[in-house]
Amino acid sequence: MSGALLVAGTTSDAGKSVVTAGICRWLARRGVKVAPFKAQNMSLNSYVTRDGAEIGRAQAMQAAAARVEPSALMNPVLLKPGGDRTSQVVLLGRAVGEMSARGYFGRTDGEGRTDGAHAGDETHAGDGRRALLETVTDCLATLRATHDAVICEGAGSPAEINLRRTDIVNMGLARAARVPVVVVGDIDRGGVFASFFGTTALLAAEDQELVAGYLVNKFRGDVSLLRPGLDTLERLTGRPTLGVLPYAHGLGIDEEDGLRLSLRGTVRESASGAPYGADVLRVAVLPVPLMSNFTDVDALAAEPGVAVRFTDRPEELADADLVVLPGTRGTVRALAWLRERGLAAAVCARAAEGRPVLGVCGGYQLLGERIEDDVESRAGVVPGLGLLPVRVRFAAAKTLARPVGTALGERVEGYEIHHGVAEVLGGEPFLADAEGRPADGCRSGAVWGTHWHGSLESDGFRRAFLRRVAADAGRAFVPAPDTEFAALREEQLERLGDLIEEHADTDALLRLIERGAPPGLPFVPPGVP
Repeated sequence: MSGALLVAGTTSDAGKSVVTAGICRWLARRGVKVAPFKAQNMSLNSYVTRDGAEIGRAQAMQAAAARVEPSALMNPVLLKPGGDRTSQVVLLGRAVGEMSARGYFGRTDGEGRTDGAHAGDETHAGDGRRALLETVTDCLATLRATHDAVICEGAGSPAEINLRRTDIVNMGLARAARVPVVVVGDIDRGGVFASFFGTTALLAAEDQELVAGYLVNKFRGDVSLLRPGLDTLERLTGRPTLGVLPYAHGLGIDEEDGLRLSLRGTVRESASGAPYGADVLRVAVLPVPLMSNFTDVDALAAEPGVAVRFTDRPEELADADLVVLPGTRGTVRALAWLRERGLAAAVCARAAEGRPVLGVCGGYQLLGERIEDDVESRAGVVPGLGLLPVRVRFAAAKTLARPVGTALGERVEGYEIHHGVAEVLGGEPFLADAEGRPADGCRSGAVWGTHWHGSLESDGFRRAFLRRVAADAGRAFVPAPDTEFAALREEQLERLGDLIEEHADTDALLRLIERGAPPGLPFVPPGVP
C-alpha cells in the first residue's frame, strides 16, 4: 500500500483526532507501516521532535499510536494563537512569524510581522496559500513514499465554505492529493444526521466525489435504534455509514487547545484512584490566558490519590496542596490576569507560608523577579511575582530542545519550547544535566520552576516531587510505586485501536486506503462551490 485517508469532522471536537489515532493503532497492529498527518493545526499544545522541530501534540500522540517517531512532516503548518486575531506561524517545525488572521501568509516585513489586514493583500495571501498547499502536499507525498498508509486529519469542518478557497487541510488537501474522505460526527451533541447531510450538501461536486462515508462517534445505547436513520442517510447521500463508535469514558489524546479551559468557572477534575497512603493530594491549576501545554498535569492526574482541578478563584487555592502555573503564550498578559483576579496575591501568600507552588515554562517565568519582553508582548520590563530569584529576557529565537537530566536524585526527560531566557540569581537549581551541572530551573523554599515540559511524565521524578510536596503540605500522601505513565498512555492508545477494530467497517476502510474513493459515487446536488 501507499494509500491515504482523510478523517474530517462535521464540527470541531467531533472526534477527528481520536479516530485518526485509533485507525493508526489498528493498522499498526496489523503490521502496516502507517503515519499520521495534519496539514495545518491550530493549537497551543505542541511538542518537540528528536530533531528539534515543533509540531502539535495531537500529531505526536498519533505517531505514538502508529508506533513511529514523530516528525515535522506530520504537521507542516502549526498556528499558535497569540490572541483572538493573531497567531505565530510554525512552518516545518520552525517559527516564521506572527501574523494576523487576514494576513496569514500575506506580505511580511523582515521581522515576520504582517500588514496583511489591509485591503489588497488577498493576491499575496493567495500566492502564499498556493505555496503552502505545495508544501503540505509534498510532505504528504514524502510520507506516502515511505509508509504503507497515511491517515490524515482535517481541521474544524470541511463545510466551512468561507475558507474553502484557501483551504489546505480539508477538501483542498483531499482534492489536491486525491485522498478519500471519511466524515466523523459526534452524536452525543445531537443532530448528527443533519450534520452529515448538511456537510456533504454544502460541498462542491468535485469535493463531494471524495466523501466516501461517515463514522458516528460517541453513541450511547442500542445501535439497532440508529438503523432507520443510517439507511435514510445512505439513501439521501449515496454514502454508507462505516461504523458507530460507542461512547467511551476516559478516552482521548492530548487536546489541541486549552483556550476553553480559561473561561471563568470552568473546572476540569481528574478521576483519580483511591490514595495509596492515608491522604489525598489536591492540585489546583491556574488556567492562565493562552494556556499552553497544560497536558503537563496529566501525569499528576494519573497518580492514585491525586485530585487535579482547574480553577480561577483565589478562594479555591486555600485547600490546595500544590498550585501549578502552566505554560502560556502570553506571559505578560498572564501576569496581568493573575493580578486582576487576586490570584497573584493568593499565590504569593502561599509561598510566604511555605506551601508548594510549581511553575512550568511560562508559569516559571511568572514566578521570577522581572520579565523583559520586547518579543512576545513588546511590553518592555515588567515586574514578576518575585517568588524566585530569576530574571527573564525574551529572545527572538525560540528554544526547542529535548533535554535529559536529573532532579531529586531521579532521571528526568522533558522538552523545551520558549522564547524566554532565564537568568538564575540565587536559590537552588531544579534540574541538572547528565554530568550533574545545573541545567534548568530554580527552587526557593517550596516554590519550584522549570522550563522543561513533560518532566512529570518521568515516573521516578514525579514520585520524588510529590513526596516533597506532601511533606511541605503536611499530608500523609504516598505515591503509588507502580504507576507508569507511559504504560497508561499506551493502554489508552490500545483502547482507541479496539474502538476501530470492533466497531468500524475495517474492510471498507482498508479498501479506501488501498484504492481511493469509489468511482462514480452518487452525491447530493452541489451546494456552494
